[in-house]
Amino acid sequence: MQTLLKLIEQTPEKSLIVAPEVCLTGFDYHNFDEAIEFSHVANEALKKASKNRIIILTIIEKKDGEVFNFAKVFHNSEIVHSQAKARLFRFGGEHNHFAQGDDEDVKIIEIDGIKIGILICFELRFKALWKKLEGCDVIAVPSWWGALRTEHFKVLTQSLAIINQCYVVASDSLHVDCSKMSGIIKPQGQVQRNGNKPCLEVLYDKKEIATIRRYMDVGIG
Repeated sequence: MQTLLKLIEQTPEKSLIVAPEVCLTGFDYHNFDEAIEFSHVANEALKKASKNRIIILTIIEKKDGEVFNFAKVFHNSEIVHSQAKARLFRFGGEHNHFAQGDDEDVKIIEIDGIKIGILICFELRFKALWKKLEGCDVIAVPSWWGALRTEHFKVLTQSLAIINQCYVVASDSLHVDCSKMSGIIKPQGQVQRNGNKPCLEVLYDKKEIATIRRYMDVGIG
């Protein structure tokens, strides 16, 4: 948490920040109850840190007696959006620990004039969810993506930006088992990856979205 908060402090105001999936606890099933309880601490700390910023990440949290992997959007000291992971990674046993969210919660939200969508890690593989986010300015992809499938992560995140003609901000963990291939992809497909760097920054320019959608008109408004 302290590492994340220090990195957030280093960003300029009006930044949109995406951190890796469950970056505060990992998938620590041996200490699952403690991870769930930590969500209360995390929510309060991130609300304070979100003044004049948009912060997106996932947190393990209990709701109505069930445990979910929730993507949270923090902005100006509030949680302005929450969606539970709708496509659990069964190969990794997530379904044994988490309740499944609903595809209907994968939707476009708007903050300060920016249309934002979220795909949580494995959800990146489902074409139907890409379609639901058509028209986004930015798609955030907080991830814990396996190193053995690194090329999949790189290709899918770049393709998502090209198909939806938007920015994709894909944040993967630096855990030894993960791809470490966080990246920001622009609407025309240009990619910046950060490898082992703790933070990657790219200037957001909404004109780039309008330009590619006008130049290569595929029906995205």
